[in-house]
Amino acid sequence: MVHHTLRYDLVVFGATGFVGRILCEYLVKQVGVNGSVKWAIAGRSQAKLNALMSTLGASNLPQIIADVSDQASLRDLCAQTQVVISTVGPYALYGEPLVKVCAETGTDYCDLTGEPQWIRRMIQQYSATAEQSGARLIHCCGFDSIPSDLGVYYLQQQAKQRFGSVCDRIKMRVKAAQGGVSGGTAASGINLLKEANADPTLRQELDNPYSLCPDSSQSLEHFPTLVPVQYDQDFQGWVSPFVMAAINTRIVLRSNALLDYAYGQQFQYDEAVLTGPKATGWLAAQGLALGLGAIATSMAFPPTRWLLEHTLIPKPGAGPSQATQEQGFYDLRFWGMTPEGQTIQVKVTGDLDPGYGSTAKMLGQAGLCLAEDFPPSAKAGGFWTPATMFGDVLIERLVNVAGLTFEVC
Repeated sequence: MVHHTLRYDLVVFGATGFVGRILCEYLVKQVGVNGSVKWAIAGRSQAKLNALMSTLGASNLPQIIADVSDQASLRDLCAQTQVVISTVGPYALYGEPLVKVCAETGTDYCDLTGEPQWIRRMIQQYSATAEQSGARLIHCCGFDSIPSDLGVYYLQQQAKQRFGSVCDRIKMRVKAAQGGVSGGTAASGINLLKEANADPTLRQELDNPYSLCPDSSQSLEHFPTLVPVQYDQDFQGWVSPFVMAAINTRIVLRSNALLDYAYGQQFQYDEAVLTGPKATGWLAAQGLALGLGAIATSMAFPPTRWLLEHTLIPKPGAGPSQATQEQGFYDLRFWGMTPEGQTIQVKVTGDLDPGYGSTAKMLGQAGLCLAEDFPPSAKAGGFWTPATMFGDVLIERLVNVAGLTFEVC
């Protein structure tokens, strides 16, 4: 579907939420309000939108009132813009109406979800509609899973240049990271555990790292999504499970499938936290694994889940302070091996806390990339991944204006 006389290039839906506010602050600094990029903020509360405008110091920033419970308001929103960025989560609870309307109206869309069960449902239900309308929909445009997906993509480009071959085995290790947790992220994780506890089919789906691939029933063997505590000879240190590996691995494997298995039919990928060598590394790895296991066990039972929700876990709309965001960072290392045994390492870094400060910049640049760099003729409608939709174009944006680095070690 072709839009005519669109008022906006981009609309931020859920602008008054925790990540939405950070994203809008970044967009004001990056593109201004009356610049070449025409954008607006959207949400269900006029009072909260007004308060956000005041906070941003942008009294002339356009507003749109829209609510996920009012499909007519979502259609009105989509009729005015080329791209919608959604920060309204948990997406499994609130995300589907907007995806549905975007797919039907041919409106491009990106979000920062990390909820694999919801992504799978959206692909199954709206892929054909999006392909027909021309809507390009890209999930996981934050810390999950842009650094992982584009990190693998970047490594493969470097491997082809150096060796004339891609790597069929890649590992990502979190060398260092610092940041905070928001209530929205916690709510998404809690909802996923609730769904899994109530649905044996979903539990089986979550055991399949290929669940987001076009042919998710394929019987390819793959390493466990959560790497156990073990010594990694290639990184000369102990590793522990990385909680975001569950979504990141699926996105990377989907990218490979959408690229017609350019990384290889037997491509293997895993992620873990690097804790260091010797006994101190082993102790740190065991501590991380035990902590992750304790949280998962507590979440599985209603009484302990209730206790965590009402004591330790932030409420939706809350999150790390500005100082915590600015003090945050991440350093990810990727190791790849070609079928011939040649190896290469690259690193991806970010200059703010991964989940919020850096995520907002990545999400904002993904939306701007859709609006400015990829006209409808450039890519067909459907559900893409960051690597398959954006590739080198987004990497260049992230390096230039979003505080990320991509380089060979």
